[in-house]
Amino acid sequence: MFGIDGTVLAFIVLAGLSAGAVAYAFLFNRISTEKQVGRRLETIKTAETDGAVVKASRDRVAEAAKRRKSVQDSLKDLEQKHKTSQSLAKKPPLKAQIRQAGMKVSLERFYLYSAVCGVVLTFLAYFAGAPLYVLPGALLVGGLGLPRWFVSFSRARRVKAFLNEFPNALDIIVRAVKSGLPLNDAVRLIANESPEPVKTEFRRIIDSQQMGLSIPDASLRMAETMPCTEASFFGIVIQIQSQAGGNLSEALGNLSRVLRDRKKMKAKVQALSMEAKASAVIIGALPFVVACLVYLTSPNYIMPLFTTSVGNLILGCSAVWMSIGILVMRKMMNFEV
Repeated sequence: MFGIDGTVLAFIVLAGLSAGAVAYAFLFNRISTEKQVGRRLETIKTAETDGAVVKASRDRVAEAAKRRKSVQDSLKDLEQKHKTSQSLAKKPPLKAQIRQAGMKVSLERFYLYSAVCGVVLTFLAYFAGAPLYVLPGALLVGGLGLPRWFVSFSRARRVKAFLNEFPNALDIIVRAVKSGLPLNDAVRLIANESPEPVKTEFRRIIDSQQMGLSIPDASLRMAETMPCTEASFFGIVIQIQSQAGGNLSEALGNLSRVLRDRKKMKAKVQALSMEAKASAVIIGALPFVVACLVYLTSPNYIMPLFTTSVGNLILGCSAVWMSIGILVMRKMMNFEV
């Protein structure tokens, strides 16, 4: 009984193995095909993923190149505008000089004041007993020299006052931006609270914005009324930040630090050049001191210089040469920082 059951069991096992072998033989090609299809699908998915990565990388590179080109174009435009403003700052027209000096006078009224100044100086020279050929020179100096010198002096003094206060204004803007205030409110704060002439210049930015200009464009126009490199730097920083983005507080903080370093360098150069300036003052004043001493000790010896035509000619030539020497020494002692 046991033997029969073992034979039947063995037969059943062999029959099952035979059926499995036949089924595997028929299904082998299908299983192989399914594996190949799976590998192909995996390859396609990997290729699609790699393609998406490559495309994203290309997009990033293209965006960076586009942004770089935009910044370069902006820098070129700003450089051209800066060159134009610098050329105008070196030789601005008289109307621009009057505006930069902070004088609220029209060009026609300035010419009127110049004519009055020339006439007054000519009458003073005439009543002082000056020769007749000196009177045209007095008219020229009073009509053209003194008024324009006053405008130039007021302009330089206003620029100096602006540079003394401008870094503090930039620090206030930096702190306001870091605290969360927008740039418009920070500029308006400077226009209301800062001392002159910084207050007036930032007030012009606010007025220009109300007229339709943007803050960057209005900042670039600051160099038209404030002829200094620092004002141009401020406009360029605001313009670049508006077009290329970035941390405005950090950019303005760096600009403030640069301006303070420039101010320190100017003070250092001025201190180092004081010895040369003192020597120039002594050399320039020496002829006048000697002339006064000679007049006090021997007036008859020096009076022919003032009473004779030859003496007047000698005095004129001496004045010309003294003026040339003073201008040369002044040029040697002034350094651009």
